[in-house]
Amino acid sequence: MSLLATFVGDAPMSAAIGLWVILGAAVIIDLALSLSRGKAVAVDYPPEVFVGENVDLTLTAQNAPKGLKGQIEWPDGLSGQLDITFAPAAKGTAKAKITCRAVRRGTWRCEQLWLLWSSRFGLFEFVPKVPLGLELKVVPNIRLIESGQITTSVNSALFGIKENRAIGEGSEFHQLQDFVHGMDVKSIDWKRSARRRSLVAKELRAERNHHVIIALDNGYLMREEIGGMPKIDHAITAALATAWAATIGGDLVGFYSYDVRPRVFSAPAPGRLAFAQMRTRTADLSYVSRETNHTLAMTELNARTPKRSLIIVFTDFVDTTSAELLIENIGILARRHLVIFVTMRDPQLEALTGEPPADMAGVAQLVSADQSINERRIVLERLTRLGVTVIDTEPGKVTAQLISHYLEIKAKELI
Repeated sequence: MSLLATFVGDAPMSAAIGLWVILGAAVIIDLALSLSRGKAVAVDYPPEVFVGENVDLTLTAQNAPKGLKGQIEWPDGLSGQLDITFAPAAKGTAKAKITCRAVRRGTWRCEQLWLLWSSRFGLFEFVPKVPLGLELKVVPNIRLIESGQITTSVNSALFGIKENRAIGEGSEFHQLQDFVHGMDVKSIDWKRSARRRSLVAKELRAERNHHVIIALDNGYLMREEIGGMPKIDHAITAALATAWAATIGGDLVGFYSYDVRPRVFSAPAPGRLAFAQMRTRTADLSYVSRETNHTLAMTELNARTPKRSLIIVFTDFVDTTSAELLIENIGILARRHLVIFVTMRDPQLEALTGEPPADMAGVAQLVSADQSINERRIVLERLTRLGVTVIDTEPGKVTAQLISHYLEIKAKELI
């Protein structure tokens, strides 16, 4: 406006200067009306959250102007919305409720938050950086255990409706009872019946105190993301659920983790103490980029478990060539122990084989996906022929299938 007034129109120079004076006055007034005390943002959040679940965070800003917005930069272990809009709350405060998802185990910090608001006349935008102090602890997921779903399923399957009664035919002596019509004649203890001069039957129950070893491969292949989480976190969730089921079933639970070399081994122990130790150890497992040495890991595990045990191995492989040593060492382990081999299938890879390709790049992608699935099937069939129980399913179905296999093994007394 001042340029037009000076060079185009016939207005004197004082008119142009007057426009700048008006603008300067507007700037001073705008700053005077907009400046206020420093902003402070408090965040309310739970002390810990299970990996793979969402958590709500409540941000409260003090001395909040109208139209306050914010932006947060999430660490690697958390994901959520970047832009935040505050809504007026009590006098002088504004609140925002955001949802973030825990995608990695560990303790994750968000130290700072960027705020954004406009001045009263809209001549300025203020973008200060304020301390946030968010420290969220992401732990292994035991939601099914806390809800009691696994406890109810295992008690119903192993002990019936009344928990103090043993059901089924087992190999471990429980007690003697009078023989009544309808009981199996084979259960009669003839020697004790002769001494008592009345028929006495043995009540048997499934043998307990078996050794159950949870073996977790923590190599770089387990860092691949499926369903928004690394495979290792899906494996830990299923492992903890199975360990809890084994604890309820009266078995001893041990833990073993490995990558390029054996890392942690906990001897089988009874009770909830073993589960608590396992939960702590799995929470401390880091995300590594090292290749797994299956030969060293399985040899060490075989040496540490002289008694026949149920060994549940969570691992992954790429192709038949890389799986050769894995198959060989799992086969050696299966000669003495009962082995369950758990691997997770990628639903997106299978979805590629069901879609018609649109171009040559799609054809190459389809062929590659189909070849990968076929090689995976060949490896799993070879493991099955070695007597290994194979669980190859989507991450969300691993826990249910694994506990189902465990209950079947208990019922048939295969250990």
